[in-house]
Amino acid sequence: MNMKRLILLIISLIGIANFEFCTLHFKWGSVLRAQTRVTVQAPTQVEEGQRIRVSYVVNTQDVEDIQVGEFPGFELLFGPSTSSSTSFSMVNGKTSHSSQITFTYTLLAKKEGSYKLPVATVKLKGGQSVKSNQASIQVLQGDGTGTSGNSGGSGQQGATRQRMQNAGERITSNDLYITVTASKKHLYEQEAVLLTYKLYTLVSIDQCSGKMPDLDGFHTQEIELPQQKSLKYERVNGRNYGTVVWSQYVLFPQKTGKLTVPAIEFEADVVQQDRSIDPFDAFFNGGSSLIRVKKTIVAPAVQLQVDPLPTRPANFSGAVGSQFNISGSLTPEQVDANDAAQLRIVVNGVGNMKLMKAPKVQWPKDFETYDPKVNDKTRVGVNGASGNVVYDFTAVPRHGGKYTIPPVEFCYFDTNSRSYKTIRTDSFTLAVSKGVSTGTHRVQNQEDLTVLNSDIRYIKTGQADLKPTGSSFFGSSSYWLSYLGALALFFLLIAIFYRQAKDNANIARQRGRKASKAASKRLKNAAKLLKQGDAGAFYDELTRALWGYVGDKLNLPASELNKENAGEQLQQRGVGEQTVQRFLSVLSDCEFARYAPGDPSATMDKLYRDATEVISELDGKL
Repeated sequence: MNMKRLILLIISLIGIANFEFCTLHFKWGSVLRAQTRVTVQAPTQVEEGQRIRVSYVVNTQDVEDIQVGEFPGFELLFGPSTSSSTSFSMVNGKTSHSSQITFTYTLLAKKEGSYKLPVATVKLKGGQSVKSNQASIQVLQGDGTGTSGNSGGSGQQGATRQRMQNAGERITSNDLYITVTASKKHLYEQEAVLLTYKLYTLVSIDQCSGKMPDLDGFHTQEIELPQQKSLKYERVNGRNYGTVVWSQYVLFPQKTGKLTVPAIEFEADVVQQDRSIDPFDAFFNGGSSLIRVKKTIVAPAVQLQVDPLPTRPANFSGAVGSQFNISGSLTPEQVDANDAAQLRIVVNGVGNMKLMKAPKVQWPKDFETYDPKVNDKTRVGVNGASGNVVYDFTAVPRHGGKYTIPPVEFCYFDTNSRSYKTIRTDSFTLAVSKGVSTGTHRVQNQEDLTVLNSDIRYIKTGQADLKPTGSSFFGSSSYWLSYLGALALFFLLIAIFYRQAKDNANIARQRGRKASKAASKRLKNAAKLLKQGDAGAFYDELTRALWGYVGDKLNLPASELNKENAGEQLQQRGVGEQTVQRFLSVLSDCEFARYAPGDPSATMDKLYRDATEVISELDGKL
């Protein structure tokens, strides 16, 4: 009996173990299948007659077989060739490894068209099967150059074939050029326009550089593009060019009329092969048979017609664009007197977001207000700056009560409807309590102040200034002294007026006296323009300060005001040659700096200091 029980127990244990093994095997197979991936790596564009490689990459080496169907539009030259790799890594004492196997097919593009590559079925060890993703390739018509090349499949996302020139071969404007397109050529002032600079090449290039200069009459913002460029084929005049958008700029015109965006020079490094160098010697001597040749490419200028905005409403914010919205929130909605409340206004849209003015809030009269804190959360896109700008207004109510803040308005010019639109927030209600008393009496509101002004005055206490009856100021010594003082003051005023009339008659002397004051006023205006970053107006005001000071001091008419005449007149008035040359140098720098490249803020700051110093130096000697 005991033997039978033992046999039954052994049979049960074997059955349970077999069931657990089958379950574990099924689970492991499912996990292995879920984690195994087969990806296709191939170019997206090729030419007729071009050889390419298509790779199927499996992220495991536990592969028994791969099955791939026909490649429509291509001729199979070779494959599959197999390669495998394994990598190990250790992080925080934990070791991990990964492996993969790659099946590569070499194909020849036979016919123009768009083709889907076959889906590969990979059979894994253990009987599981995994399928790859499906990729497509566009075959372009050959350009008839007679050149062919290989386009690899590993990691490539676009067309990469470019003709390798021989050293000394001429690079023509048909081989390499840049075009510029404007999203619109007729627009309104402050309306965004997108300029796209696109590179076309038939030759192999290593890099290309070029930058938009500082433009007069435009606010310019560059769109960030990927640093790693990927060329794509584009057929132009029967030839397949490698193309890529090299740079994009969004411009906001600040002037009206016909404006010109000047031509931009780009410099490209074209890679050529020097066949006179022996490849064997180049390899062992650490050299290369490739050379780089500089090629200058000129992107053409663009003409834009900019119309002025229609008559602007009084509440116009300066915003030009579309899809603008405004919202607001008041926190807290109940405060004590002399505590701060914050009103947040959020404006979002698409357009010249960085150039618009902050909305105006109509606070109650007895609120102490502060300038808003601005948080710019916009980004530059093809339609201009988009996103939102947050304005945080802070106000301190001084008296208790319940106050209503009217809706905040925002007026903008809508480029879609070509008209002005005004959007508004809801009104806001703020409850202000009188707060805790400080122990000293204070007027709580304007009503209390009105009552105090009309109430009964207190009776005056203390010593009173009493005079005896019959005393009079008339006829006293003080009376006659006041007469004499008034007479003396009369004659003094006559002398002063006579002196001023004589000085005013001398126009040259009067101009000389006012020269320093006028120059100081212009320098203050220039300082304000410097802070605002308005380079054009800054240089105009600085030049007027220099010429105006010298013209007034030397009493020179505008027709005789030039560098040569001014230099001679200053030297005749005893000004040293070094000071004269410095004055003329500052004038020349002002004229040059307006169009010079570099850091405009640093140049403007230096010229302002130089102009101030040279005017002060001339004033001391004149």
